[in-house]
Amino acid sequence: SDSVRTVLWFNGRGREAAEFYTSLIPNSRIVASYTGDEGPARFEVIDFTLGGVAYQILDAGPYFQLSEAVSIMVNTPDQAETDRLWAALTAEGGQESMCGWLKDRFGLSWQICPERLLQIMSGPDRAKAGRAMTALMTMKKIDLAAIEAAAD
Repeated sequence: SDSVRTVLWFNGRGREAAEFYTSLIPNSRIVASYTGDEGPARFEVIDFTLGGVAYQILDAGPYFQLSEAVSIMVNTPDQAETDRLWAALTAEGGQESMCGWLKDRFGLSWQICPERLLQIMSGPDRAKAGRAMTALMTMKKIDLAAIEAAAD
């Protein structure tokens, strides 16, 4: 339903960000946008979906900053999709972090996580999950083959 969405506060480049994000994730699109200059501030609102999930960018000035307290998690089907998204999101000033986390060029945090890692981590074999976690803690971008090898 479109009745609930996460709103991301931007200080400039909001439309550029929404266009970039929707170009990366299948089943994504910009739904609507509007601008206003009521009162002292000019703003733009961009409603969009990522993978069918509703989001909104409120591009309204320097009053609030993005932080790692909010991130978008993408569960990828395989290493190729993990690599594709990682490369695109860290390009042009993005920053790698640890354990599958990154910050894109706009300052928004993402977690790019292969579905297989989540299966191992939530599986019944807790020793296997522990070995996967130990390997994960050494990685920036998640290397699924190395996770599988460590888990086994």
